[in-house]
Amino acid sequence: MTQSAQPTSVWLTKKTFDRLSAELEDLRGPRRHEVIERISAARDEGDLKENGGYHAAKDEQGKIEASIRQLEEMLETADTDAAADDGVVTPGKLVTYRFAGDDEDAKFLMGAREIEDDYEDQDLEVFSPQSPLGAALIGASKGETVQFEAPNGRTQRIEIVDAVPFTD
Repeated sequence: MTQSAQPTSVWLTKKTFDRLSAELEDLRGPRRHEVIERISAARDEGDLKENGGYHAAKDEQGKIEASIRQLEEMLETADTDAAADDGVVTPGKLVTYRFAGDDEDAKFLMGAREIEDDYEDQDLEVFSPQSPLGAALIGASKGETVQFEAPNGRTQRIEIVDAVPFTD
């Protein structure tokens, strides 16, 4: 008997958690109900083989149900707790880094990509722990230099300048 893998937690800001929760409720309620009504109305028109409105509504229903499942899983495994202020790169940290040989610092937030939508006005870049950069830096500490393979196949060396808990 094979055990199913436990879903890994995903770090979200409270603002993003609240937005995604509201989006889930909208999908479960008004959006789902609207599509069901459109499917019912299209069925009442008769022949479903030639009914474009019916097929479009059924496609939309499938997309809504997939979005509901995805949001439910994300929110069930979400972590919104503040990260420890220990200088170690973990989800929930604002990471300041620089490429080796460069003297210009850059920053990103380690967390779920969905966070970016809530901070567009701040031009906040977000990397997940599963991204090449995030996976390479996770667990590294302030002052360390880490090597990783960039998506273009090149090996990059990055120095961690700082890793502090993200605050809104």
